[in-house]
Amino acid sequence: MAKAIKIAVFAGSARRESFNKKLAKAAATIAEEQELDVTLIDLADFEAPVYSGDIEADSGLPESMQKLKTILASQDGFLISTPEYNGHVPPLLVNCFSWVSRTEGDEQGMIAFEGKMAGLMAASPGGLGGIRVLPRLRSTLADLGVMVVPGFVTVPKAMQAFDDNGAVSEDVAASISALAERLKDAIG
Repeated sequence: MAKAIKIAVFAGSARRESFNKKLAKAAATIAEEQELDVTLIDLADFEAPVYSGDIEADSGLPESMQKLKTILASQDGFLISTPEYNGHVPPLLVNCFSWVSRTEGDEQGMIAFEGKMAGLMAASPGGLGGIRVLPRLRSTLADLGVMVVPGFVTVPKAMQAFDDNGAVSEDVAASISALAERLKDAIG
């Protein structure tokens, strides 16, 4: 029997009613239907100060960031749903990536990222659906050693994209399913 492919699904937002959290949750359900072993992560559960070399030198990685690093290191890949902040990667993602990328003890390289695959998604209340952030996030992930699969999912006018139960339209679900399949094939 083939080993189950493990993916972490998370949003680059800590806001309770975040459209990207809703998109990540919908994607997690769709990925599970494709027999991926999914860990849905809410970054709001992982508090961290703004990355500082002084904090790291004095105290090491915050316990919450060590926990997040352990979870990400145990995965084969990621599905990431991100808001865009003026076209850029949100500070929450940048900060988490900064902490989790730090090596500890005798670790070699960035164990949570190197050699992993990712699929990218974005949701936005605007008409572009967050598309401007995706090339920047792709570049950020490449710098961490993560390869991003071709294509992406964007959800424009996100305030209308989810029903009362958080489900997405058939078109969005089909796009997520195709992205999850590409991720599964790339890892496979």
